[in-house]
Amino acid sequence: MDFYKHTQMAGWFIIGPIGIAIVVTFYFWFARGHVFSLITGLIFLAALVLFISLSVVVDDQSIRTWFGPGLIRKRIPLSEVKSAEPVRNKWYYGWGIRLIPGGLMHNVAGLDAVELVLANGRKFRIGTDEPQQLNAVIQQRLR
Repeated sequence: MDFYKHTQMAGWFIIGPIGIAIVVTFYFWFARGHVFSLITGLIFLAALVLFISLSVVVDDQSIRTWFGPGLIRKRIPLSEVKSAEPVRNKWYYGWGIRLIPGGLMHNVAGLDAVELVLANGRKFRIGTDEPQQLNAVIQQRLR
């Protein structure tokens, strides 16, 4: 049974520039026949599809996250989570999959997150536009 399920879409700060890059690179491919533009456009398109959203599910056993269609995912057993708390990311941590001090972060928009401290001492931050709700569910499951 899922106690929490939420999908956050990437912000316009990410979708806009990548969308413009896709249009520009495909224009150069169609108008000028540059194969490099086609390859670049396809890379941008793949990045947009892969990172268009971040889904989070908390169930009886684990916390699961996945980007877009689910090719990039992470599962953390609740038994490995020592603590969780809402945090605010620094702006320069960015979006996507990022190394942060002490661990890893998954984020598609905004600066809010829930930071998990794992049994091995590593940290994992889940970017979310619902930090209080996600944290409350995790706290409830940890008890």
